[in-house]
Amino acid sequence: MATKNPERMEKLISLAKRRGFIYPGSEIYGGLAGTWDYGPLGIALKKNITDLWWKTFVSKRDNVYGIDAAILMNARVWEASGHVAGFSDPLVECEKCKRRFRADHLEDKEKCPECGGKLGEPKQFNMMFKTKVGASEEASVSYLRPETAQGIFVNFKNVLDSFHPKLPFGIAQIGKAFRNEIAPRDFIFRVRELEQMEIEYFVKPDSWQEEFEKWREGVRLWVSLLGLTNVHEVEIGDGDRAHYSVRTVDFEYEYPFGQNELLGLACRTDFDLKNHTNASGVSLEYFDEETKERVTPYVIEPSFGVERAVLAVLNEAYSEDELSGEPRVFLKFPKHLAPVRVAVFPLLKNKPELVAKAREIRSFLSEEFDNTVFDDNGNIGKRYRRQDEIGTPFCVTIDFDTLGENPELKDTVTVRDRDTGEQRRVKVADLKDVLK
Repeated sequence: MATKNPERMEKLISLAKRRGFIYPGSEIYGGLAGTWDYGPLGIALKKNITDLWWKTFVSKRDNVYGIDAAILMNARVWEASGHVAGFSDPLVECEKCKRRFRADHLEDKEKCPECGGKLGEPKQFNMMFKTKVGASEEASVSYLRPETAQGIFVNFKNVLDSFHPKLPFGIAQIGKAFRNEIAPRDFIFRVRELEQMEIEYFVKPDSWQEEFEKWREGVRLWVSLLGLTNVHEVEIGDGDRAHYSVRTVDFEYEYPFGQNELLGLACRTDFDLKNHTNASGVSLEYFDEETKERVTPYVIEPSFGVERAVLAVLNEAYSEDELSGEPRVFLKFPKHLAPVRVAVFPLLKNKPELVAKAREIRSFLSEEFDNTVFDDNGNIGKRYRRQDEIGTPFCVTIDFDTLGENPELKDTVTVRDRDTGEQRRVKVADLKDVLK
């Protein structure tokens, strides 16, 4: 079990705000619990993660189809899925201060952790956000979706009719989900507005165990692509699994607040397709051309939380060391995840010829790398430290030798490595290949 490190968590939160990764939601109005806004570097990091996920699990596979289902759905979807009746957490209220807590998150079930008052009896609290669709008084009830999976299940027949895939095949999407958490906590780990990367992988019922193991290997690959260590596979027992699951393995990461779920892998059986068939009256069976039989497929579901991946990557990257005798903080992102891949500097910002050459080289590098920046703010040492702190792997400096002050070094630049601080001269013509 991971050792809790609240000081490290505070450092992560502080750096994330200071450097434009993640800001508290609605901050100028005092905030809104469980909501966070992504700044320029945060959205770049998140996009790198989601793009990598899509490339790994959708684009590179011939049998996984992407969709983007609507957030608002017919309320009957959530009745059929069981969310209206059962998407609940146990809530307790303090009889003294009236604060509310999740009962299963409390060590002392009798005493309020805030004021020491007596806690009331647990009640089930449905976490779906209810809304209404339409302008009339009799407007239809709807909900902000609490998960993206149901949008996939209700489009199962559409994908079958459009593409005629053979089993096994998957449907994937990345999208927002909303959960009215009783007690959002731990920065972006447990929030009310979240983003999910989910796949529903449809298989023949008698092959689900084999396909489950294949996806287990796929998830391990994903964890390695994020550069994560200290990830543990936890087999969920009979009494703790969701009622529709015959097997669930949680992949848990050692966050600063303790070991907790990063992503989950479950076999949902045919629960969802059969429930939607029964509720809608539309058959969601699959016709097997080989056996000439109709079958309701089983579903393997690898479910990935974007925010939890972002937090794990930030925590894994956070590093402190000494460079040239001075302490520094830097984010040691894997190069393919870094929000900024290359920063280009003129040695001095008050020398137009250096600035012009630096902008020319930045434009040249942008042809190959989307995430390049020009930076002339502060002296060169401050720029290096700032780029270290946001995790930029390479800094390219244009100096007077680049312009030909030393003829032997004309059209060369200095490339600095984030992790070691080492610098070397590189020909501009070779720069793209070196940075690759």
